[in-house]
Amino acid sequence: MISNKIKILIVDDSDVVLKSLKSFFEEYEIEVLTCADGLEGIRIAAEDKPDLIFLDLMMPDFDGIKMLKVKNVLKDIKDIPVIVISANTARRNVLAAIDAGAIKVVSKPLQKKQILEYTAELLGEDIFKIKSRLFSDEDKSKMKQDLIKIFLNTFTEKRNNIKNAIKSKNEELLKSVIHDIRGAGDTIGNPKITEIAAEIEEKEIQSATDWVFVEFKCNELYQEVFKLSS
Repeated sequence: MISNKIKILIVDDSDVVLKSLKSFFEEYEIEVLTCADGLEGIRIAAEDKPDLIFLDLMMPDFDGIKMLKVKNVLKDIKDIPVIVISANTARRNVLAAIDAGAIKVVSKPLQKKQILEYTAELLGEDIFKIKSRLFSDEDKSKMKQDLIKIFLNTFTEKRNNIKNAIKSKNEELLKSVIHDIRGAGDTIGNPKITEIAAEIEEKEIQSATDWVFVEFKCNELYQEVFKLSS
């Protein structure tokens, strides 16, 4: 096992990603710091000087690209390597991340083997000694099930927030929760949940009819989530 001196910062607005990666790295006795906003990520990086940062590109308010640009002009943290986490690994997005200072780009759903290999490459292969280790289908399946379990454990609260948002016609709250679920759908490898959440998040809500549409799509979303627990 490795020393607690190694420190990783994870910046992502998805609690599924934060909890799963935190649990994963802590198995190797790595100290893990987490936050859900790029500006907070800058503050933590400046104070705690992590050895590596995992950074989500798509976050409300202060996103991953903004964080990279600010980080790159701050002398104390500009050399900390960053691995970007993205559901959209189209060439344009990858190039934007690399141009902004990312070293690697990891696609969702997250794969244990890729995470380990990239981390070992940047922090030293002796950290995990994984080059000769084989990852079976069982390993991959277990990680996916762990991610789904975390998602389901937090979904009741999200569903309550959605219902409250619809009842009070609070579009900001609705879109914030749905954005999180959309990212979680990518993380757990469920394109249907991602698709429905995207429809809701991108919907322009301007009338009572639009709220009826939102409620209908949310019920559809609940049904897809229910299938995960059955």
